[in-house]
Amino acid sequence: MFQFLTTTQVGCRRSFPRHLLHRITTLAFLLTTATIPQLIYTPQLQADAKTPNIILIMADDMGYECVGANGGETYKTPHLDELAASGMRFENCFSQPLCTPSRVQIMTGIYNSRNYKEFGLLPEGSVTFGNVLRDGGYNTCIVGKWQLKGGFEGPNKFGFDEYCLWQLTRRGNRYPNPGLEVNHHEKDYRNGEYGPDIVSDYACDYIKRKADDDKPFFVYYPMILPHWPFEPTPDSEEWDPKARVNDDTEKGANKKSKKFFIDMVHYVDKIVGKIVKQLEDSGVRDETLILFTGDNGTYESIVSQFQGRDWRGGKRYMTDNGTRTTLIASWPKGITAGTINRDLLDFSDILPTLAEAGAADIPKNLKLSGRSFYPQLKGEKGTPREWVYCWYFRNGTPVDGGQKHAAGEFARNERYKLYKTGQFYDVSTDFYEQSPLSIDKLSDEQASIRKKLQQVIKEQTRENFDKKKRKNNSSGEN
Repeated sequence: MFQFLTTTQVGCRRSFPRHLLHRITTLAFLLTTATIPQLIYTPQLQADAKTPNIILIMADDMGYECVGANGGETYKTPHLDELAASGMRFENCFSQPLCTPSRVQIMTGIYNSRNYKEFGLLPEGSVTFGNVLRDGGYNTCIVGKWQLKGGFEGPNKFGFDEYCLWQLTRRGNRYPNPGLEVNHHEKDYRNGEYGPDIVSDYACDYIKRKADDDKPFFVYYPMILPHWPFEPTPDSEEWDPKARVNDDTEKGANKKSKKFFIDMVHYVDKIVGKIVKQLEDSGVRDETLILFTGDNGTYESIVSQFQGRDWRGGKRYMTDNGTRTTLIASWPKGITAGTINRDLLDFSDILPTLAEAGAADIPKNLKLSGRSFYPQLKGEKGTPREWVYCWYFRNGTPVDGGQKHAAGEFARNERYKLYKTGQFYDVSTDFYEQSPLSIDKLSDEQASIRKKLQQVIKEQTRENFDKKKRKNNSSGEN
């Protein structure tokens, strides 16, 4: 029955308003159950007759250790914890070590080894989840941080009908009194406004406007928070509504004030709660799939408490503290509450998952690296990965200068991790990867796993590089 409804939905959704489609699928269900009495009715199967609204939120530099539901102890994240309790929390999701590599991978579903060009760029001609869902009948919107070039037309070209963004055509303030771009126009705020409030308010207004539309909506929210400079939020005692941090002063701004970083993480959680409330107020919470993740690890100066031990931030590093990220999925009509999933996932899996959830076709010529975990969201086994892969060179090539931190590539399963350079780690006992396993002392099982991971790297690696040395991107480590 599930497959029949899904197939019918894929074929019909673009031609019928959602309320008519619901009636058609309900009638089909009644006819089928009349002829096959042994089929059992469940509310979840009925829910499958509708494609969900989708909201994808990605925090900036907020590692796995920052969320209470994951085991974090330093920060208060009640709204994120509730989101996890109401849906599914993934324990083995992996991003790239830095923002642009992660943004390119999550938006395109393709490993960086195949399409990453340089920092701060989404390559021309890329097909994103925005394109796929918009072509599949969704209203689409992006708010938050862009940093992918493309000019005023970039967000529209890459699949978004509307936008409210920071760092699209310029890099001004992001926090107090910000300079943003809203639907093809620069807009400067000088009356004590807070950038994260402005973009999240836009998202809430978009939800309100689209809630009663026949078409579902997709909101992609790559957050501005809690990236440095670590500054007071409107909820901090030290908040100064007259403050301004321009491009020059931001480069030397405070990156070590843990107090304000904590405040900023709390503000992330507050915004998540605000968006959930807007969905509830608009009457569409039950039919909306919310995903929350983070683009990479926390800034390296931040040390947090996680399950009774220190967790040092690992942004820009390929260790687990730089690449293991939060992933929470909540959809009241589609996901069983309180579920924990240990399947391996990475950011290339997001696009095919959203496409399947939204019954949207993926172009046949688009060869994705990822696989959908939509079946897992629905409580099925799906086809879990045996490995994940990471190719990370900030400026797009190992021959380029400016590789300040660890770069390279690895393949891993849940326990073991192999770098192309040969280092092999048991990350279950060596979190910071300080003691590589001796190759001549591996067990038969370890040797077999290492061989399989070698083959993954061989198949996924990039052999040819642009030999032109690129100038370091002026936008630094954003």
